[in-house]
Amino acid sequence: MAVSIQLMLSVLVAISLMGCGGRSEAPKPAPVVVEAPPPVVDPRPVIACFGDSLSAGYGLDSGKSYPDVLQQLIDAAGHKYRVVNLGVSGDTTTDGVERLPGVLAVKPEIVVLEFGGNDGLRGLPVTSSEQNLRTMVEALDKAGIRVVLAGMSLPRNYGPEYISAFEKVFLDVGTRYKLVRIPFLLEGVGGNPTLTQPDGMHPTADGTKIVAATVFRFVQPLLRR
Repeated sequence: MAVSIQLMLSVLVAISLMGCGGRSEAPKPAPVVVEAPPPVVDPRPVIACFGDSLSAGYGLDSGKSYPDVLQQLIDAAGHKYRVVNLGVSGDTTTDGVERLPGVLAVKPEIVVLEFGGNDGLRGLPVTSSEQNLRTMVEALDKAGIRVVLAGMSLPRNYGPEYISAFEKVFLDVGTRYKLVRIPFLLEGVGGNPTLTQPDGMHPTADGTKIVAATVFRFVQPLLRR
């Protein structure tokens, strides 16, 4: 009789446990919080290539723009600088003025200023292009940034009078502010069908190497080792 009572009690306990959801589960361990490592800060001073499609690398594979090749040349020469590509295809000097806050936010030590080509191709007044370039140069200079001005030219069908006035803009701005000036960014490339894309204006990958070497020649004297 005692055994039966004990058996009945065991059954009742089992039923009671089943009614409460079965066996109680062990408490789950607290989740382990893994903190993300802090972002890696590149301490190298910045060279910003600020311009239009010629800086952006229009028509080229990723990593083939002239700023990309310029970085390779700088690294090979032992200079500790980081090149930032701030080129936007289609930009005019007016767009450059509007993008100034973004350039200043990068805090570059040197800016290669490459604008004006789209102004000229659209036949915009050279006076407005010059004023916009002056605005950009003055803002960069005020921030203590060295400016390397890239000179531009136009296809011969734009007429000698307009081309002359257009080219003079870069000479006048460079002289006025005592800038390092690249006389013609596309020297040795422009007008050469083997070094330009089918549009006749934008460099191929081989042409871009020449452009980068030209820029490096003018930028290198400003670099610290």
